[in-house]
Amino acid sequence: MRQHPKMISTMSSPAEIEQLRDRIQAFRKAAANVILDKEREIQLALCCLLARGHLLIEDMPGMGKTTLVHTIARLFDLKLSRIQFTNDLLPADILGSSIYDPQDKKFHFHPGPIFSELILADELNRATPKTQSACLQAMEERKVTVDGVTRELPDPFVFIATQNPKQQIGTFLLPESQLDRFLMRIEMGYPNREAEKTMLRQESRQELVQKLVPVLTSKDLVRLQQAVKEVHASDALIGYLQDIVAYTREGLPVTGGAHAGLSPRATLGFLNAAKSWAFLQGRANVLPEDVQTVGPAVMSHRLNPSLDLSGKTGSHLAQEVLAHVAVD
Repeated sequence: MRQHPKMISTMSSPAEIEQLRDRIQAFRKAAANVILDKEREIQLALCCLLARGHLLIEDMPGMGKTTLVHTIARLFDLKLSRIQFTNDLLPADILGSSIYDPQDKKFHFHPGPIFSELILADELNRATPKTQSACLQAMEERKVTVDGVTRELPDPFVFIATQNPKQQIGTFLLPESQLDRFLMRIEMGYPNREAEKTMLRQESRQELVQKLVPVLTSKDLVRLQQAVKEVHASDALIGYLQDIVAYTREGLPVTGGAHAGLSPRATLGFLNAAKSWAFLQGRANVLPEDVQTVGPAVMSHRLNPSLDLSGKTGSHLAQEVLAHVAVD
């Protein structure tokens, strides 16, 4: 029987942390054998998990978004629930509902798929805004309220959503309130020619995923998340991060309308992501390079390009911010 998440101790010795670092390397290697030519995307996804954040993966269909999530679930031995978002999906299909039992004449709550350690919200932007909003409390508070009763979600709880490009037919724009709850956003992109040739010669990605052996556990993930919190960020580093955030709010030139910069929630997440990246590099302190590395993934979906008539994407705006803010 699996130990209840509340009973898991997050206290780890330095020796245990080093052992976990070795297993992280095994995670990277195993994932790279399935998701070819995407080492950076794998590391960013891992960085997001260790920072206790939620991940948005946006790209065209067939680019390996779902395969990446299944790979993460297998290698961390996480309980995975896949929710296929469609325009007829209802909030109760995600959260669960109370059903009347005529035998004891009582209503009994039947939990929905949201009560899992890892949620794959597949094609999130194909659902209506009402259904999308059903995930907001779970993403922010790691709990859900149904029929006036608030219920805790498992720990760890990771919400990974895939999204099709907004110009595709049958998609709904995600509201800013939901986008801001995703710590990071990544794109998969096409593999290089050599990687694609290997894919054509190998067995299917699904078969490779099924053969994966867990190298970490949900308990390990909680311990790693706790270790990331202990990574040190100096006052100068925090000042640099604040300069970046201030530029998104006040200095970023946007044509065609007002521009909303990074929120305090995003700022906190930005620092956690930088700490997580530093931890993955084997360091106990954050460097400006860590902030610059995770910056585009943290900022791109928050810098609303729909207000920019110059044709720049959120990724372009994020790079512009990093280019204009100097390291003191």
